[in-house]
Amino acid sequence: MNVLDSTIVNVSLSHIAGNFAVAPSQGTWVITSYAVSEAIFLVLIGWLTKRLGIVKQYIGSTLLFTLASVLCGIAPTFEFLLCARVFQGVVGASMIPLSQTLLLSIYPKEKKSLAIGIWSMTVIVAPILGPIIGGWITDQLSWRWCFYINLPFGIFSSVMVYKIFKQRMKEEKIEKVPIDVIGLIFLILGVGSLQLLLDKGNDLDWFSSNFIIALGVISTISLICLFIWEWNHKNPIVKIRLYENRNFLIASICLFVSLSIFFSSVVTIPMWLQNFMGYNSTQSGLTVASSGVAILMVTPFLGVYLPKLDSRKVIAIGFFTFSLVSILGANYNPETTKSYISINRFFSGFGLGLFFMPLSLLSLSEISDSDIAAASGLFNFIKNLGSSVATSLSVNYWNNRQAINHQSIIENVNTGNTNFIQWMSMIPGTVDEKLQTLDRIISNQSAIMGINDMMVLSGIGILFLIPIVFLAKKPKNATHFEL
Repeated sequence: MNVLDSTIVNVSLSHIAGNFAVAPSQGTWVITSYAVSEAIFLVLIGWLTKRLGIVKQYIGSTLLFTLASVLCGIAPTFEFLLCARVFQGVVGASMIPLSQTLLLSIYPKEKKSLAIGIWSMTVIVAPILGPIIGGWITDQLSWRWCFYINLPFGIFSSVMVYKIFKQRMKEEKIEKVPIDVIGLIFLILGVGSLQLLLDKGNDLDWFSSNFIIALGVISTISLICLFIWEWNHKNPIVKIRLYENRNFLIASICLFVSLSIFFSSVVTIPMWLQNFMGYNSTQSGLTVASSGVAILMVTPFLGVYLPKLDSRKVIAIGFFTFSLVSILGANYNPETTKSYISINRFFSGFGLGLFFMPLSLLSLSEISDSDIAAASGLFNFIKNLGSSVATSLSVNYWNNRQAINHQSIIENVNTGNTNFIQWMSMIPGTVDEKLQTLDRIISNQSAIMGINDMMVLSGIGILFLIPIVFLAKKPKNATHFEL
C-alpha cells in the first residue's frame, strides 16, 4: 500500500493539475512533497522505534497513513493536497522497514529468507504496477480514488497486526532516548535538499539554476556535518555507525547503484513508448510490467533455496544476467514489437529478482537484533534514493543522447544521395511538410538510439558491482538473526 502510493499518482499528474488549475510543472510537487518527507523520516526509524516500540509505531503509522490518504482524496485545494502528501510521507515512512521487521519476527529461523522474499516482492513489484493501476483508476473513476483505495487496506492491515502482535506490543520496552536536535536539523536540511535537487534538477536545467546550486551546497554541507556529528554522538538520531558493518555497507552500495541502473529503464522506456511509439499510459505500463512478473516468479524460489547458497554468488549471477540482457537487448528500432519489449523487460526483471532479495538478506546478515529496524530504515532510504537518482539522471542522459544522435544523423543526411532524393520525392506535401516529416523520423530514431545507448551503459555499469559484492563476508548462515 505504501510503496504503491509512491508511483500510483504519477500518471494522474495532468488530471490533478487540470483539476486545480495549476501548471503541469507545479503538479509534480505532488510527487516531490511525498518523496522528500518520506526520505527524511525513513532514516529516523531506529530512533523512533526506541521511543514508541515497533508494533505501536507500525499500527500508528498505518492508521495515520490511511487518514492522510483520505485527506489527499478530499483535498479542496492544491495547497491542501500538498500538505496532505507531506503528512502522508512523514507518517508512512515507517511502514516499509517495520513491515520487514515484523514479518521476520513471525517466521521460524529456517524460513527467514522466505519472509524476506515475500517482503521483497512487494517493495519491487508495487512501484512497477503503480502507474498501471493509477492510470486505470484515473480513467475509470477519478484521481481521488488513487488515495481512497488505501482506506480498506489500511484499516484491515492495522487490525490484523494488532491481533497478531497484541502480546508483543504489551511487552515492548520503551526507551526515553533524548532528541538529538542538532542531528535532526542536519538531517532535514541534508536529505530534504538532496531530494529536492534530484526531483527538480531536470525541470530547472540542473546547475544552471541558482536554486539547484544552493540546494547542492546546503545538501553537501549538511550531510557531511550529519555524518561527523552522528558518528560521535552518544544517542544518534541516525545510526551512521551501522556502516562499520562490512556486509551492510557493501550491500547498500550495490543496492544503490543497481537500483539506479534498473529504474533508469523503468522511467525512460515508458516515456519513449508514449512520446515516440504511440502507446498510451496504460499500454506502456502493461508492456514493461513483465519485469514484475519475473520478480514474482524468481523471488519465492530464492526464499526457499537461498539459505543453502552463497548469497554473494547469487547476487553476482543476477548482476551478470541483467548486464547480458541489457547489452544484447539494446537493439530497439521503429519496428520493435510490444512482445519483444515485454520479453526483454521480463528477463531484466529476472536479473533484478536474483540480486535484490539476496542483497536485502546480505545487508542484515551481521546486524544485531536490536539494530534490525534502524538498518532496515537506512537500507530502504538507500533504495528510495537510488530510484530518485535514476529518475533524475536517466531522463537527463536520455535527452542529451537524443540531441547528440539527432545532430549526428542530420550531419550524415546527404542531399546529393540519389536514394535520399528519391525517398524525399515520395513524401507527399510541400517542401516544408517534407522537412517536418524528415525531422520527425530523425527525432524518433534519435530517441530509440538514446534508449539503446542507455541500455548498453547500464549493462556495462552493473558489471563493476560483481567484484564489489565479493568484498562482503560470506554469511555463515543467511538466516541467523532472531527477532
